[in-house]
Amino acid sequence: MIEPLTPKNEYERQKAVESYSILDTLPEESYDNITEIVSYITKAPISLITLLDNDRNYIKSNCGFPISESPRNISFCGHAINQKEKIMVVEDAREDERFINNPLVEEHKAIFYAGVPLINPQGYKLGTLCVYDHEPRQLNKTQKKALISMSKHVVNLFEQRLQNKALEDIKKRLEKRNQELNKFASIVSHDLKSPITNIIALTELLEDENKGKLNDESKTYLNYLKSSSTALKDYIDGLLIYYKNDDLLELNKETTTFNDLITKATKIAIPERDVILKSTQSDKEIIVNKSVILQIFVNLLTNAVKYGDKNPTEIFVEFSESEKYYNFSVKDNGKGMPNNQLTSIFDLFTTLKVKDKHGNLGTGIGLASVKKLVEHQGGSISVNSTEGLGSIFSFTIEK
Repeated sequence: MIEPLTPKNEYERQKAVESYSILDTLPEESYDNITEIVSYITKAPISLITLLDNDRNYIKSNCGFPISESPRNISFCGHAINQKEKIMVVEDAREDERFINNPLVEEHKAIFYAGVPLINPQGYKLGTLCVYDHEPRQLNKTQKKALISMSKHVVNLFEQRLQNKALEDIKKRLEKRNQELNKFASIVSHDLKSPITNIIALTELLEDENKGKLNDESKTYLNYLKSSSTALKDYIDGLLIYYKNDDLLELNKETTTFNDLITKATKIAIPERDVILKSTQSDKEIIVNKSVILQIFVNLLTNAVKYGDKNPTEIFVEFSESEKYYNFSVKDNGKGMPNNQLTSIFDLFTTLKVKDKHGNLGTGIGLASVKKLVEHQGGSISVNSTEGLGSIFSFTIEK
């Protein structure tokens, strides 16, 4: 018996084998399907997918062979990866000096062998796709061609595994980064909110204590200070809501009704008396993430009230359902929006530079939050608007 030589690039080859994270893994159907097909095509009782690992021949997929690994120094595959040919065929191992007295021949009757090296895109020979038989024989051209083709499919599975592993690593890094960003945003927003609230309170106190004493210029400065601080406070509040929405997404779905959702959203979002709200009446049970839907409705209803320029403000909320989705819409009789700006209003920090009825500019966070919540519920959101007549926000939630 002659032991297989160690390849000159063994260090790099071994690192390539380890990079796929396949060694010592559980059986997988995708690999087992290949060995079963190869065994059928070649009419061989044994078919294996192997990886040459340090001092062993690890068997990833095993069709017809009772062991999961064997010593590398007695392996046929160790010889196969050193060959220049696409396929190594041993018709009768008992007459080949490399395998005389080999335990695989004597104990397992591995008489016939045909193996194709598994070559990755970098050119490293990782292992083999091989077949064994208990008697001397040959493979015809079709069988050889099939064995070579299937070896490439095995390598493709290795590469897919590597790509999935890379994507999983990227996902974990992004999740960690997102957690850090959420924490940072929450801490910064909270730390900024307190002094800004104090500035607003002190500004209002100065106004009250100095009524009739301030000249027009001083009043202008105070108004500017108060409006700027209020705008910054709204911006920070929006950021907090945007990042806290991730917590809402973790909540489970529960049974409720459309009427119940609208009643609760109305109490939160519509305190004014000069607002007429009409809605579809439905007590039919629906199963949704209740907190998420409430947040969406509160945001849309609040916007309808804030940017309403008619007296009274009229809002109509509609509900229907299809086979796969719950369908909602919020229609108002407000200012409306230009058509060329409708595609961007759901982008984070995008605003129309339009002041609400209290004289404040939007932050560009609210509708981005709504879109984020809707899409995480398997739905979509869109808007139709006519300047001077109002807007209709329509969104779906997957059942």
